Amino acid sequence: MAITKQHFDLIFTFSLLFFSHLHCSTTSAQAPALAQAPPGPPDVIKILGKAAQYTIFIRLLRSTEISDRLIGELNDTANGRTIFAPTDKAFSNLKSGALNSLNDEQRVELVLYHVVPIYIPLNQFQTVSNPMRTQAGDSGDGQFPLNVTTAGNTATLMTGLITTRVAGTIYTDGQLAIYRVDQVLQPLQIFASRSSGPAPAPEKSRKAADVAENSKACLALNNFALFASSLLMAFALSL
Repeated sequence: MAITKQHFDLIFTFSLLFFSHLHCSTTSAQAPALAQAPPGPPDVIKILGKAAQYTIFIRLLRSTEISDRLIGELNDTANGRTIFAPTDKAFSNLKSGALNSLNDEQRVELVLYHVVPIYIPLNQFQTVSNPMRTQAGDSGDGQFPLNVTTAGNTATLMTGLITTRVAGTIYTDGQLAIYRVDQVLQPLQIFASRSSGPAPAPEKSRKAADVAENSKACLALNNFALFASSLLMAFALSL
């Protein structure tokens, strides 16, 4: 059978249809890969876990559920967050039993005192107004004040009880900054009363001294009264 021009046209048309279908099928199959979900907010627990030496701070973040709260906040805000993460050695430098003596509310406040509700690059601490606001609450005197001073790229944090510098950057991405600190930031609201706990002891000693002095005075007075009574009795007998 002779192949005519009509046959060539028909074969060419079918070829076009076939390759068009093949191209559409390939494009359709690849389409879902292009529609990738946006990346989620950074996970503070995973970041600190990879950095090591932050097991106690990680435990506090989990037990107070602040780690979950941070993920939600980072997902909902454009302000970002700054976290000062104390090392395990920093916690070991606290007074014996200081951490275990805190109640649940105080533990939440302690962790939130290490979180600033904005993203602060390391070279921008000099622009921060003092006292720096943390998520623990009122930054007024006696509450949760946190002040910062800078010298070059070195930032120093002051709570009113301790002074420590920002010792290094653990993580930063333009939304979240996590910095290492070598001391636990101790807010006045929680730790001021503990630091002045032993003070009443001298008061007890002073009271004891006062009691001793009073006892001596009373004893002397009694002795004088007995002596005077003896003289009177002797004078009366001599009459």
